[in-house]
Amino acid sequence: MFELDALIAEHGVVGAQVAVLHNGAITDVAAGVLNNVTGEEVTTDSIFQIGSITKVWTATLVQELVNEGLLDLDRPVRDVLPEFRLADEQAARVITPRHLLTHTAGFDGDLFHDTGNGPDMLARYLERMADTEQRARPGELYTYCNSGFVVLGRIVEVLRGGRFTTVLRERLVDGPGLRTAAVSHAEYAHRRCASGHLGEELEPVEKPMAEGDTPAGSVLAMSGRDLLEFVRMHLGTTEFDAMRETQVVPPDFGQGGRQGLGWALHDYDGGVTGLGHNGTTRGFQAHLRVVPSAGLAVAVLTNGGDSLPLAREVFGRVLGEHAGISLRPLPKPPASPVPVAADRVAGVYRSAGIDLHVTDGDDGRVTLRYERRDDTFKGLVDETEREFTGLREDALIAVEAHGGYHSVVVLCGSDELGRVKWLHFGRAASRI
Repeated sequence: MFELDALIAEHGVVGAQVAVLHNGAITDVAAGVLNNVTGEEVTTDSIFQIGSITKVWTATLVQELVNEGLLDLDRPVRDVLPEFRLADEQAARVITPRHLLTHTAGFDGDLFHDTGNGPDMLARYLERMADTEQRARPGELYTYCNSGFVVLGRIVEVLRGGRFTTVLRERLVDGPGLRTAAVSHAEYAHRRCASGHLGEELEPVEKPMAEGDTPAGSVLAMSGRDLLEFVRMHLGTTEFDAMRETQVVPPDFGQGGRQGLGWALHDYDGGVTGLGHNGTTRGFQAHLRVVPSAGLAVAVLTNGGDSLPLAREVFGRVLGEHAGISLRPLPKPPASPVPVAADRVAGVYRSAGIDLHVTDGDDGRVTLRYERRDDTFKGLVDETEREFTGLREDALIAVEAHGGYHSVVVLCGSDELGRVKWLHFGRAASRI
């Protein structure tokens, strides 16, 4: 299917699996190593963390509750979880499961609280959300929210009367007969488990993310084949069609797209709609694309290195060959950049765990630097100061590529002085 060994060597990836579902059959290949120190080879039954692709699994459990009449997506979360608290009481009273599923609840979403791995870990997580800050009013703005999916996981626990990981295993792992999927760190010991790798030297990650974030993506791991068996379940029924309906249009980072219930929706040439999601945990990157009209799905799972160029090369080949789809090119700095109004953009912007510092630069550019306020994004955020230029009137783009692409940040809203209100990098960071 692929010369995957050559691809991982070209892109500096430690290990990878590629799986393709087409015409009802799954083909998979593996290359590289599970761990740079041990040198153990990746096989097709090895497991990789799938990160935020887990959100589609959590959304599936929620959709089952809706289908059974047990949950109304447009009633307040507090109908099910009266203990749900945020720093903004007015927001906490009106936030709904639909807000959580579509990343429009507006509160800080990167709260990776370590609440242990016991049966009360999600309940304890909710207790620690009481001082969570609001960045936008509920429904006002798309801002990626991991924590919202932990709340959804707790809703699943309460309405199903069982622990989230137990429900996940019973309904979406054991039920469909997945062989490799692990829903807890304890289960990793019984699988051929990849290690994540970070840093310039791609050193193995010693400490995994906390399990309290499981419904958002900190734990679930599996082979590429099992991930596509889950996708096959979605393609083989109309039960989850509502998850593919457009709910909100996020800011445009140069690739377009829409947000469904859990699924990200991609628009291809010729009016073809695709589904997908990406996932990142410490040292792992996972990529999933699905074209329902062609019965086609592709999964790329990696454990360190520049995975995006590799994934795009795989997607380009498979989607082109089997569905006639061409990928949109990644955005690049324009030959004639849009002038940046530095006096409108410069300032400090805050989101959970990160401050973004924007200052006036040279030649009509600005400089942007991410600064961690705590260990939330340790090993995941590059704090190097970088130059950005104008991509559009409402967007900036990094002058130099990093990790295989030029970062884009979107300018959203205006404050009473006409300055940018939010600097959006997937999360909405509000001016402080």
